[in-house]
Amino acid sequence: MFEKILIANRGEIAIRIIQTCKRMNIRTVAVYSDIDSRSRHVQEADEAFLLGGDRPEDSYLNKQKIIALALREHCQAIHPGYGFLSENPEFVRLVFEAGLTFIGPSASAVSLLGDKMASKKLALKAGLPVVPGLAEPLSDRKKMVEKAGEIGFPLLLKPAAGGGGKGMRIVQNPEELPAVLAVCQEETRKAFGDERIFLEKYIERPRHIEVQILADRFGRVIHLGERECSIQRRYQKIIEETPSPVLTPEERGRIGDWACALTREADYLNAGTVEFIMDPQGNFYFLEMNTRLQVEHPVTEWVTGLDLVEMQLLIAQGDPLPLEQEQVRCRGWAMEARICAEDPSRGFLPATGMITRYAVPKGKNIRLDSGIEAGSFISVFYDSLLAKVTAWGETREEARKTLIQALNGYHLEGVTTNLDFVNAVLTHPAFVSADLSTNFISDHFEGGHRNVPCDTETLHYMVIAATLVYHNRIRLVRESLKPMATHVGQTPPFAEWVAYKVKAEEDVVDIRIFKRPVAREWTVIVNEIQYQVKTPEFEFFRRRLRLKIDDQAPMFRLHYEGNFIGVAYNGESRTCEIYTLREWTLSPYMPKPKSEAALNELLCPMPGLVVSILVKPGDRIYRGQDLLSIESMKMETFVASPGDRVVEDILVKPGQPVETGQVLMTFKKEKSPGSKA
Repeated sequence: MFEKILIANRGEIAIRIIQTCKRMNIRTVAVYSDIDSRSRHVQEADEAFLLGGDRPEDSYLNKQKIIALALREHCQAIHPGYGFLSENPEFVRLVFEAGLTFIGPSASAVSLLGDKMASKKLALKAGLPVVPGLAEPLSDRKKMVEKAGEIGFPLLLKPAAGGGGKGMRIVQNPEELPAVLAVCQEETRKAFGDERIFLEKYIERPRHIEVQILADRFGRVIHLGERECSIQRRYQKIIEETPSPVLTPEERGRIGDWACALTREADYLNAGTVEFIMDPQGNFYFLEMNTRLQVEHPVTEWVTGLDLVEMQLLIAQGDPLPLEQEQVRCRGWAMEARICAEDPSRGFLPATGMITRYAVPKGKNIRLDSGIEAGSFISVFYDSLLAKVTAWGETREEARKTLIQALNGYHLEGVTTNLDFVNAVLTHPAFVSADLSTNFISDHFEGGHRNVPCDTETLHYMVIAATLVYHNRIRLVRESLKPMATHVGQTPPFAEWVAYKVKAEEDVVDIRIFKRPVAREWTVIVNEIQYQVKTPEFEFFRRRLRLKIDDQAPMFRLHYEGNFIGVAYNGESRTCEIYTLREWTLSPYMPKPKSEAALNELLCPMPGLVVSILVKPGDRIYRGQDLLSIESMKMETFVASPGDRVVEDILVKPGQPVETGQVLMTFKKEKSPGSKA
């Protein structure tokens, strides 16, 4: 048994590994960068050591520093987690050469399966179906155009190196191919130092389904069922579940056998995941094999009862797998949502900031894998993933509802997240009916908002929560004035029924509330629909509120915007303006619309570092043209021109850190048509 291991990672996955090591009495060594000095994984490890710097290349990607530290602190093994060096064959080789154990596969397996073309050939040899396309990647654009015509459109361009969606492009017709090829190669060169692209037939509206495998050094290979990972943005998953809601037992067995066959063909060791896409006709195609633990591994742990980190450790130290394939039992359904620091309303751009308030979801059959706490700072240097919330149920619907309630109770302030967005996905009718594909978000959401109206029950529940909070704040204020009653006169009591008009953004509703004789119980009528409500003791600025409404127990997150009350529930978020009937007739105060940015300025859409500037002063530019690129959270984003302009001045330079809203460049003010000289 290992006595001490180093964890070459950070955040929630480092904490996840630490938790299993504590249970197995294995001491842990954490590493951290300058900006991560107060992070949770640093606090929870037995020992922690500074690698220095903020950028990944100075810390979590510094192979030599990590290995030297592991040797100095007498570790026997290194666990890479996922991301960073987890799929770097050179790092794996250096670990073994240093006499340490890499908790994962061999360097040759990582190299073989990390090469998209080599892994595709291996899959064919193992009998797996693959997507039609080129056998080798190309860098010559003329040849690529020729081969594209042979494969047919639509076409998918994929970099030969790297992953995470970088460099991937869909081409719908031959006319747009040359321009897209140029952009794809440039992005791939910058991200991976490799211009080779391979072309394959684009499978439209596929499902993404993957199989978890385990393999020991004694030749035993087993699979632990599949995960449905079709809900994605920018080719990256945000909701995963197991089992897949569409597979038959025969299909499940078939892709499990395929995954094990590929694993054996690759002479693979430890945990891995074989990924497939499934077209609308039910045909499967091999996509790739990830040679590490997956972000979404908790859903598999829920249904199998296995600790995958423990399995990794046992395999790495030379133990045989503790079970055969026929002993794998999957029970119930598990569903996971990734909580990321990003803004869905702005194309999922990364967000940064300090977490000022933090309350975790609690309850039966809920699991939280989190790397954050109140006071955690979310920087531009690392991935946007903050936490994962996983729920289990006997059925898919039970797991879905449990996850929704968990997210309703997850309170996080100080940084923009996708929390309400993932809940909006979970409550979308198409998700409820399991009508899924990797196009789900583009099909059902626009600007971060779903394309179906808020259902009546959800709207009424939010209005009830906001109005009861408002009503009781008035009551608390009145009670605070009671000592002054002898001086200013008696405060009139509330009427038996109190009526309000509530403007919940585009919806306006009538609501009447009546305090029943029983403590904290109310009768509430919203647009003539009656509800029986039980409340907790009210506080003046409560941030989370659980009500009992008829036979339901919804949890709401509240925020306060001046005199208005914001409510988030089931993926919906509304700011409620609450008025008495008399106030409503007196032209109530309306918030001023936010002023638009000046037309002659280009504002920074997110915090990050300027990578490149593509124009110069005096250039005539056009709407949608890329002007510069910004790197944030390992992602390079191009900032486009807001219109047809002439560049006047560029206020930033490559390598410069920038913040959201900062002016990046200015444009010449052009005279409007018909104006005098």
